[in-house]
This record gives sequence, structure tokens and C-alpha cells, in this order.
Amino acid sequence: MYDAVLGLLMDRVIEPGARASIDGIARQLDVSPTPVREALARLESEGLVLKKPLKGYTAAPLLDSEGLRQLFELRGLLEPASARLATGRMPQDALDELQAVFEAMHARGEAQRSADERYQDYRDFAERDARFHALIARHSGNDLLSDAIVRLRAHLHIYRLYFDDGLTKETSDEHEAVLLAIRAGDGAAASSAMLTHIERSYARLAPTISPERSPIGDQAPGEAAGQSR
Repeated sequence: MYDAVLGLLMDRVIEPGARASIDGIARQLDVSPTPVREALARLESEGLVLKKPLKGYTAAPLLDSEGLRQLFELRGLLEPASARLATGRMPQDALDELQAVFEAMHARGEAQRSADERYQDYRDFAERDARFHALIARHSGNDLLSDAIVRLRAHLHIYRLYFDDGLTKETSDEHEAVLLAIRAGDGAAASSAMLTHIERSYARLAPTISPERSPIGDQAPGEAAGQSR
């Protein structure tokens, strides 16, 4: 049920800012209200719906330029550190899983996207994107860092805002650089590759909601974290 309601949000069947009626969704999906209520509660924890007293749920607004900047600024602080710390800590089975996730993403990136593709069609890519980052975070050796990265649910907000075939291809290529650095045991290179991925992702997304491609604050995320490019 969660996936079905998420699909309505990601495809903007429920428009950003619109009311997400429990009874209305239940009728649309031909289910009882209880699983819809549970799905909306989970989506609230992920920031995709908002709950107001006496008003119920509404779909969260899309990220604006400032919200996108803040999301990527935080990712730029957290995820390069996660990649650096995970290097040398990931056991072989986790490395193999990371490789498998990358290969599945890469295959999807090479595939032709249909013009009328909906979230259910590219959900696997979005989920693997999240899995790739979460696997690295989980093996960083820092539970608080891992929890912060996973709780951002950045992939959900990003794909809800914007998705095209170029995004999948470029994202998988950038993930490969992170993967190779981690496999090589080079923490500095893994951190740098992750920062490059985050900066390039921001550069791809920012123009879709802002006419100017502004930098992330007055400095790049890596500079804010005291890291070199």
C-alpha cells in the first residue's frame, strides 16, 4: 500500500500542496482506509506528506531552490565522510551487494526511457539509488551519520522533483567512481568521488527550478566540510 500511495505522490496524481484524503485514496485504490492511513503516516515521516490538526494530510510542496540547496549542502557534508569512513570497513558481502546494486542501476541507465514513463516504471532505479547510498552509510561505522543520511530520504524528494533518462545514466556513472574507489581501499578518492557526484547532481537539478545555476551557498559542500575537491 505504501508503494501505491507513494506512486500517486511521485506521479503528482496528488498534486503538491493538495489534500491527501484517506477516504478518497482508499476509494481510488479500492482498499480499506486503514492501510492508507498507515502509508500516509510513513510518508509523513519521510517528509512527503504533511499532517495538520483537524485538516488531515496534504502532499508536501516540491522543493524550491532554497530547499534544494539546503538538501545538497547537507548531503555534501555527510556523504563524502560516509564514503571515506566506509572504505576499508565494508566486508566482502557488502562490497558484492554494492557492486550488484551499481550494475542494476547501470543497466537501467543504458535502457531507453519511454515518453510516458511513470514512477512505477523507474521505481527500481530510485530504490537502488537509495540502496547504494544507504549501504555505504551503514558501513561507515557511525550509526548517527548513517541514520542522518537515510532519514534525509533525498532520493524521494529528488525524483519527485525531476526525472529523466540522462539522470539515470549520469548517476550510475558517478556511482561507479565511488564504487571503484571503495574497492581500491582509497578513502580520500571515495570521498572525492562522492562529493563530485553530489555537486554534479545539484548542478543538473538546480536549473530545473531556478533560472540561474547558483553555487551551493558561498562554497561547495566539500569546502564547507574542510575537504579538498
